[in-house]
Amino acid sequence: MNKIIPVTLLTGYLGSGKTTLVNYVLNNQKGYKVAVIVNDIGEVNIDASLIQKGGVVNQTDDSLVPLQNGCICCTLKVDLMKQIVDIAKTGKFDYILIEASGICEPIPIAQTISAISSDAKSYGLPEICRLDNVVSVVDALRLATEFGCGSYLEKEVEEEDIENLIIQQIEFCNLIVLNKVDEIKPEELKEVKAVIRKLQPKAEIIETNYGKVDIGKILDTKSFNLDEVASSAGWIQELENDESMEEHDEEDEDHDNEHHEHDEDEGHEHHSHHHHEGGETEEYGIGTFVYYRRAPFNRARFEDFASKFPRDTIIRSKGILWFSNEPEIGYVFEQAGSQIQAYESGQWIASAPRHERKQLLKENPDVAKDWDETYGDRMIKLVFIGKNMDKKHIIETLDKCLDK
Repeated sequence: MNKIIPVTLLTGYLGSGKTTLVNYVLNNQKGYKVAVIVNDIGEVNIDASLIQKGGVVNQTDDSLVPLQNGCICCTLKVDLMKQIVDIAKTGKFDYILIEASGICEPIPIAQTISAISSDAKSYGLPEICRLDNVVSVVDALRLATEFGCGSYLEKEVEEEDIENLIIQQIEFCNLIVLNKVDEIKPEELKEVKAVIRKLQPKAEIIETNYGKVDIGKILDTKSFNLDEVASSAGWIQELENDESMEEHDEEDEDHDNEHHEHDEDEGHEHHSHHHHEGGETEEYGIGTFVYYRRAPFNRARFEDFASKFPRDTIIRSKGILWFSNEPEIGYVFEQAGSQIQAYESGQWIASAPRHERKQLLKENPDVAKDWDETYGDRMIKLVFIGKNMDKKHIIETLDKCLDK
């Protein structure tokens, strides 16, 4: 009978405590035969050496597989797949624990592991593994320092990469191990958890020190679902909440024409607060809001806004937008800490030829429902998550970037 090996993926930034957690798991396996894949970016695999020094495995033991000189989220994807297959073929292990490099993005790794099973199914082959758990190890002290007090710690990569990676690792997981909680004050811990909850409202949070966690929360949990985790980030939840409130508004209001004219004149001001002030609760000044408009941004004015982006108060923002000088193309806007980018997401249905547009709207009833006579499906919809944000100023500044 073919044995499907569960896989746990551990992510977390440099120094968060991943290796300490791995050693703790290996010393408390509770009957599991665990193979460990360790990814380190340096020429010398420091993490693997630390695990070996823990006395659980040694250099000749094939239960430890170091993958170095690259990241398993990009350059070492194929190597990762090969190692998982090779471990499964030995028949010696019933669990695989992967410690990702501190600078790895979790989504590509999860997709790679999930692809092994889906590819096997598509070719009628037996499944080899399943992704059981994605765990983000978060340094409570670091979050208290960076996202609580606004100062930055210097590490091995650029500050903008640090913030971006920490946020991505928090957003894509089903379990957060909040490590080093004894190193911060109780009130700081509450603030850190409030930040995490805004970024990732669905994952379970376990508070710990020295990576001491119930092994049942790490191994064979059967808790990972790719679709659910991929849609669990706070900015996605805020967009979904915003859309449900829009539907509620439409059902309750009988003066749609008057309402539409008001939106055109006032810049959809009701969308900038219709659920943000009523449904939003702010703890420690940490809150969210959605900026929604139909008119496009003037590219030069928006680029000027981006160059002066209030990074000290906005932790995360993401959404869709468009520019007046390129009306056929939609863009995804993304900001995490100091890192800001906008990239093409495809063409708007409104830019398609009339006969194609009719068919596309038929195939996409949600788009048709939200169709605007002037702008079609074009819109700006940005989620902002931050601390002590001046929402009124941000909205007013963005409104000045519009080309009406």
